[in-house]
Amino acid sequence: MKSRLLLFSLFTLSACQALAGGHLANGIKIGEVDAESAIVWTRLTEQPERNIKGLEFTEPIGLKTKKFSPSSQPAYTDLSIMQGSVIGTEGEIRVSYWPSQNDADRKTTDWQSVYSKNDCIHQFHLADLKPDTAYSVLVEGRKGGNSCQLEGGFRTAPLASDSSDIRFVVTTCGDYPRRDDPDMGHKIYPQMLSLDPDFFVHTGDIEYYDRPYPYATNLDLARFKWNRIYSMPFLRDFHNQVSSYFMKDDHDTTKNDAWPGKDYFDLTWQQGLATFREQVPMGEKTYRTFRWGQDLQIWLIEGRDFRSANTLPDGPDKTIWGAEQKQWFYDTVKASDATFKVLLSPTPIVGPDRIKGKNDNHSNTAFAHEGNEIRAFLAAQPNMYVVNGDRHWQYASIDPKTGLREFSCGPASDVHASGYKEEFYGEMHRFLRIKGGFLRVDVDSSEQKIHFRHHAVNGDVVNEESFTAVK
Repeated sequence: MKSRLLLFSLFTLSACQALAGGHLANGIKIGEVDAESAIVWTRLTEQPERNIKGLEFTEPIGLKTKKFSPSSQPAYTDLSIMQGSVIGTEGEIRVSYWPSQNDADRKTTDWQSVYSKNDCIHQFHLADLKPDTAYSVLVEGRKGGNSCQLEGGFRTAPLASDSSDIRFVVTTCGDYPRRDDPDMGHKIYPQMLSLDPDFFVHTGDIEYYDRPYPYATNLDLARFKWNRIYSMPFLRDFHNQVSSYFMKDDHDTTKNDAWPGKDYFDLTWQQGLATFREQVPMGEKTYRTFRWGQDLQIWLIEGRDFRSANTLPDGPDKTIWGAEQKQWFYDTVKASDATFKVLLSPTPIVGPDRIKGKNDNHSNTAFAHEGNEIRAFLAAQPNMYVVNGDRHWQYASIDPKTGLREFSCGPASDVHASGYKEEFYGEMHRFLRIKGGFLRVDVDSSEQKIHFRHHAVNGDVVNEESFTAVK
């Protein structure tokens, strides 16, 4: 890790004129960073902060009797009056960026118009960056006579030929209702920021469309949930300063255990896919790999777009990854000469999973054939590990058949922890904790070691495992 030498206030989001329109209430998201490029996500908003005094969402009629339907929930025709709303506004945005130690090398993009049809968002693709370099970013917005600006920063990846220590942090499952600081968001974000990570990975279930409140039964409500959670100061401040890789799972696509074609009332499957790509910095594909120097390569897998229906009989043709993605994964892993290789999966590969009630991932019997195939491949690769999301508890496990190791990061808050019991600790477990927090991964280049550390919500290390590279 290298200090990015950036100081920000949690409360000073942007230097905007106190007039309606032309603000950056959602901050910025910097993503898909490699040695030479990055994407800066921006959104222009009507107000500098979310609506904290709006109307509260009410419980839909019939919810307690499990007869919820779209007609049970109010129409919410004017979301601007609802508590937590962050309404976008049409205008223009541009980005300036430069090596933090060399302001003379500043580059500025053209002004780009943003429109309501894409939620007033624009993603700037920065190219020709310098490897292993701290960059400063200035985002500027304008609408009529109003203007605003916001500073941020990130670090590019080292070249594959260069040796460097790397640190990254991982979380999953962090929706707005289960935040642990009502005013600021999730407490893990300032804890992760204090560790000065090189990058961050969110493994999915960023929001829950199919949980209250509101239920995101249409596109407007889905966007509302994204804008609300990313207006929280803890999250905003973190993402202004740390580059991220975002993944999606079921709840932030349409609904629980979704597969292609599974709409959530008026929120269609295709809208769910498009909304994820709209709301986070994203390149051509949602499955991708990134090299961070000589000693680390990561793979981020797409777990929803190509999967078979959960209800189909298991067999060689049943899949979560799909044939094209799976072949890409096998080919790129075998071609890699990185010392350590880490697969980031939105769902478990090893498990163990819940005792009952779950049949949606590679640790379940519903996908046992492909799960066995993938575990065997991964275990045959020296110095390869799995980090997974989705599970609402932290664990470290080892597959008894192949020896493959998996680390579950756990949910973003303690109130989100559920679905398992510590009394279920079994032969596969090396660590089990039914609490929230995050996972930190450190690659020590000089010692050729990789360290996995589970952290509690308050930042305390609650588990640590280290491994020396096998030559």
